[in-house]
Amino acid sequence: MELSSRGGKLHVERGVFLTLIMKTIECVPYHEDRVSQVYIGAFSVLSFCVPVLANFVYAVDLFHNHLLKFVVDIVCTWILWRGILTIIGIPTIILFLVFKWRSRHLSMYDSIEEFLQNNNNFMPVRYSYSKIKKMTNGFKEKLGEGGFGQVYKAKLQSGRLAAIKMLGQSKATGQDFFNEIATIGRIHHVNVVQMIGFCAEGSKRALVYDFMPNGSLDKHISSAEGNIATLGWENLYKISLGVARGIEYLHQGCDMQILHFDIKPHNILLDENFTPKISDFGLAKLYPTKGNIVSLTAARGTLGYMAPELFYKNLGSISYKADVYSYGMLLMEMVSRRNNMNRFAEHSS
Repeated sequence: MELSSRGGKLHVERGVFLTLIMKTIECVPYHEDRVSQVYIGAFSVLSFCVPVLANFVYAVDLFHNHLLKFVVDIVCTWILWRGILTIIGIPTIILFLVFKWRSRHLSMYDSIEEFLQNNNNFMPVRYSYSKIKKMTNGFKEKLGEGGFGQVYKAKLQSGRLAAIKMLGQSKATGQDFFNEIATIGRIHHVNVVQMIGFCAEGSKRALVYDFMPNGSLDKHISSAEGNIATLGWENLYKISLGVARGIEYLHQGCDMQILHFDIKPHNILLDENFTPKISDFGLAKLYPTKGNIVSLTAARGTLGYMAPELFYKNLGSISYKADVYSYGMLLMEMVSRRNNMNRFAEHSS
């Protein structure tokens, strides 16, 4: 009799197996013939079943080995392809994102340059970035900072002091650059800050203004600790009239109606004589002077100074009165000599 086991042969002599059975039978004292017949029958059954069982065990073992090899191959293949995709895919994704970023920003730079070329006759002086860096002495003295970028003190070649606003590289600041150039770049009024020049070299964008030695109005209404500031009532009255004249000029005195949308103490600058100058036209919009109603796709301004209709269109149409509302909030701060509750909100929207 032969038994198969794991690819080899297990040999069992039939005579030896029968001898073992007969020795076992001799140990039984009674009913030897019947018992021997039982054992012989059992041996016959075993001689048939054992090879079958051995073959079954071998088949199961072989299947297990093949299944294990198949699973290992699948896992190795998956790991290999995952590694290949990681090595190739990540750089590809990075290159795609860089390409999209460059395409978007180059498109914005091209739009800015096209706008400047088409309106070259109306533009103030254009400075190179190296000239801007030289005028600010390497951006040495910072005057302020906000969501738009940083403001540095500068000195022109003529000796005139200036404030240079360095804009960030986002799409929003690109739109702010458009707005400021398109508005105050071509207007002149005693109560509107004067733009001296600008810089536009790729991602480097700057706006050059007159330097205001007394800073912004919010620093004079009250200090950070809430103490009464040094501005007297006479100066506050003159400042309020000056701001009103500046707003009236923007709404009625230009070829196009200019809506500021961000009138607040921080955007009112004061010269050496405390003459107010409306500044920061990054959110401004130009509309025909005969139009009483304007259209906006999104709310504009700073919380605490924005007219209700900018939030809730069902309260009324948006018009120049949005600036009038902001001016009223500014007057309330000046009279109460207290900062608006949202004074420390850094960003306009």
